[in-house]
Amino acid sequence: MPVPIETLAPRPLLRDEVFARLRDAIVDGTLAPGEQLRDGDVATWLGVSRTPVREALLELGRAGLVRALPGRSTVVSPLEERSLRDAQAVVAAMHRLVVQQAVPLMTPADIDRMRNANDRFADAQAAGDADAALAADEDFHAVALDVSGNAAARAVIAQYEPVLHRAERLRFASVEGRDSVARHARLIDLCASGDAEAAASVAEQTWQTLTVEAPGSEDPEPRPEETP
Repeated sequence: MPVPIETLAPRPLLRDEVFARLRDAIVDGTLAPGEQLRDGDVATWLGVSRTPVREALLELGRAGLVRALPGRSTVVSPLEERSLRDAQAVVAAMHRLVVQQAVPLMTPADIDRMRNANDRFADAQAAGDADAALAADEDFHAVALDVSGNAAARAVIAQYEPVLHRAERLRFASVEGRDSVARHARLIDLCASGDAEAAASVAEQTWQTLTVEAPGSEDPEPRPEETP
């Protein structure tokens, strides 16, 4: 038979949807460090079978967001300084790379996207809205990532950035978070002027300045059993 011209729109895998729900719940603190994640409970919570939950938990484990304890259930990982610093180094290097690649390709519309995101970031900071600040910060950095088209860097960032987002929520609620508005503005100016090397350096510094001192790096005791 002839090959059909029309193609079906790609549909997110159920595993990916479960991964995203659990990742977001861990990042925003709904699922706290030490929280037990039994696949049956999570499956009931999300209204899915156990298979995509197990697959998602494996991915979360590779991302450092959960850990399987021998003879016990999977738990949300604690915020550990070593893990945060490792992720920070990788993510900072990837953002430097994508900015360096993106700057020569940026259009005025891309610069406007960055300015708009930074304005929303500043407003969220002023309002003390950590969730909105984190979302605006993601939108800001997504511009260079989109323009660069670097799929490998996108995959690495997607794996390790959620670990930093947990720490970022604490930063965006602090005075230090407000300094990010000025760093963003500096990065925008350098991108607009076409200075790829200087822009890449500022992008890397922006991630390197993230405070990654984990509050209590010791493993917390798992919470009593409960459905998320």
